Amino acid sequence: MNIPNYMKAVLLTGHGGFDKLSYRQNVPVPEPGSEEVLIKIAAAGVNNTDINTRIAWYSKGVTGETNQGGETGFSEANSEDGGWSGTALEFPRIQGADICGHIVAAGKNISKKRIGERVLVRNMLRSYVDYRPFECWTIGSECDGGFAQYTKAPARETWAVNCNWTDAELGSVPCAYSTAEGMLQRASVGAETILITGASGGVGSAAVQLAKVRGAHVVAVASSSKIAAVKALGADVVIDRSKNLVDQLGEQSIDVVADLVVGTQWNSLLDILKRGGRYVTAGAIAGPMVELDVRTLYLKDLSLFGCTFQQDSVFQNVIKCIEENRIKPFVSQTYPLSDIVLAQQDFIDKKFPGKLVLIPPN
Repeated sequence: MNIPNYMKAVLLTGHGGFDKLSYRQNVPVPEPGSEEVLIKIAAAGVNNTDINTRIAWYSKGVTGETNQGGETGFSEANSEDGGWSGTALEFPRIQGADICGHIVAAGKNISKKRIGERVLVRNMLRSYVDYRPFECWTIGSECDGGFAQYTKAPARETWAVNCNWTDAELGSVPCAYSTAEGMLQRASVGAETILITGASGGVGSAAVQLAKVRGAHVVAVASSSKIAAVKALGADVVIDRSKNLVDQLGEQSIDVVADLVVGTQWNSLLDILKRGGRYVTAGAIAGPMVELDVRTLYLKDLSLFGCTFQQDSVFQNVIKCIEENRIKPFVSQTYPLSDIVLAQQDFIDKKFPGKLVLIPPN
């Protein structure tokens, strides 16, 4: 195919509000390096990390929930630690942690037979850090990502996927499902009882499905308007998020908590864990600051896991689950790439359950 010299893309020009997202029509198409492929993007999901990065929520100066700065950013944020890795981002940056598309060109060391493959790109890239333990780049953060017509990625972290899902459905997968799978793997979840907060969102809904693949009994927490949607994903029990979890479930009733919310309910999550229970988190959309009674931690022999880095098996497991039809997509809405502000506003407002996906122009 003829590859143009320029493409349409959304540039993040700095940390802040929606005004930092600039839709451009004359951005140079990237050239793949010797170990990379060039991908024509078909779909790119919207994720918390895209918004967190834009508003510099990862900065230690920020203590509030993400929605507080979702539209305008945070005045107290420090750009020097505004990225998830604790280092300054380089601008302009093309965001987008989710990438589904087709390989249209390959670097000199990559087989040309790969051209034409429909692919997903692993969102936590290890090639650029020589596969060192607990180091990675997030595509769309440390390097350009999916909010464009084209992007480049390491060939060995770009996976062909054979399934009947649509591009939009596949484009909802990389960040949410690998985050969920990473949490479950890190906490060694098996055929036991797990509670999942934020279960109607992208990561939470993925965790519900992937926990069921492991044979777990899933107790999910979601808003009342989204309970039916979460049950349809396979959750055994869904609790209205406005309810008191201790009252609903009782103390020491849960083996594992997979938490994406944190905020004011955090201590109740430790209360419902059994002795020897595990708590794993990969987000804190309701606020990152908590007060811990350390006696609860050690007297109940609890294990607390923070989860960002992903072993190679995480993305492999997600691809396998797709190809074996063990999970299903959960896309509520698609938007043209030029409507990124509307998509992110709907995401911030939690207008829809599941995933929202951007579609670049052909």
